[in-house]
Amino acid sequence: MTYEEFYGSSYEVMKKAEGQLLELIRQYPGTEPEDVNSIIYCCSRIKSPESMTEKLEKRQLPVTCEAALHEVYDAVGIRVVCAFAEDVYQVVSWLADRPYIRVIQSKDYIAYPKPNGYRSYHMLIELQEGEEKGYFAEIQVRTIATDFWATLEHQIKYKKSIPNEALIRAELKRCADEIASVDLSMQTIREIIRGLGE
Repeated sequence: MTYEEFYGSSYEVMKKAEGQLLELIRQYPGTEPEDVNSIIYCCSRIKSPESMTEKLEKRQLPVTCEAALHEVYDAVGIRVVCAFAEDVYQVVSWLADRPYIRVIQSKDYIAYPKPNGYRSYHMLIELQEGEEKGYFAEIQVRTIATDFWATLEHQIKYKKSIPNEALIRAELKRCADEIASVDLSMQTIREIIRGLGE
């Protein structure tokens, strides 16, 4: 099934919402000229009909465009990848202040990681202006180090059969904890360098 078949006329509005959110993030004021850019890169997606169908069925919701757009809030997804954890919180705060979006729910998996070690900041938002008003999206904001881990973990999670799965999960958790420690060390180095310039 194509995106157009599943989402109908809403698909064009969803693409517009995706583009508007990416443009909004491009407007982020950034950092001091001497500093590393706060936002390293962004990516986006519209959830595929197959993924959305699976999610709706898992939640025992009707497999319809209506349910996809009004019962599930991540049909449009944006990922913002930052240099440092401090940048994550600054970007989140800046986004929350934009009149174009209304934050419905926030989950801070950086301060409160998932049991598997996953760390990221998730915002469920509702768009407030234009043709896309009333549409929902999820924005995930994380560090580049965490993005590296999450990408690999995601690929492994969807493998059908993994030998020694418990061992691999334990190793992934250990790596997640080490990456969090590296993130803190890099933040400390950044602060020391900033202090030298004062």
